[in-house]
Amino acid sequence: MIAIDGTSASGKSTNARLVAQALGFIYVDTGAMYRTLAWHALQKKIDVHDPKAVAGLCRRWKTNLECFEHKVRLLVDGYYPQKEIRTVAVTEAVPHVAAVAQVRQWMKEKQRSCLRFGNLVMEGRDIGTNVFPETDFKFYLDASLDERAKRRAAEGVQENLAARDQRDSQRAAAPLMIALGAVVINNSDLTPEQTSGMILERVRARLGPG
Repeated sequence: MIAIDGTSASGKSTNARLVAQALGFIYVDTGAMYRTLAWHALQKKIDVHDPKAVAGLCRRWKTNLECFEHKVRLLVDGYYPQKEIRTVAVTEAVPHVAAVAQVRQWMKEKQRSCLRFGNLVMEGRDIGTNVFPETDFKFYLDASLDERAKRRAAEGVQENLAARDQRDSQRAAAPLMIALGAVVINNSDLTPEQTSGMILERVRARLGPG
């Protein structure tokens, strides 16, 4: 199990996908899971600023995990809102939903259950510190604020990354931090291929032949 944590726009998703493809592992985007809950909350007219309301919704919603084309997806009532979870409204709502302690505990249990699908590359903000602290493969990606802002702009997304960093690192439940023993990679001046190559080199060296 390979854990890839990091700040927003640090290349977690891109590099996790590249590493998973190279190794034949299953890719898990935990951010998409939180986005799915945020989307569901907006659909149900739940105030995402009300932790009790969000926690209550998380206890009630009907979900299941599936592995589709080597990627784990969280379905709501049998539906995966692939496009809907990438809207501006969901992007703005997800930090508030993700800060709820009961939500993070629910997500932790779901994410750990992904092991039934096989070897995983899981990316997020608390994988190495909270979800799979026992894994031997922990990586933390980061880049300069300017570089990350450029990446977001290239995606057509305007996000206050400094504010998001502050919220993520200061929340009470599973805050964003560098996991004990994690390899830190600042990829401000690196391509995704270079970054994923560094991860793969370390993983393969530890796994050994075959």
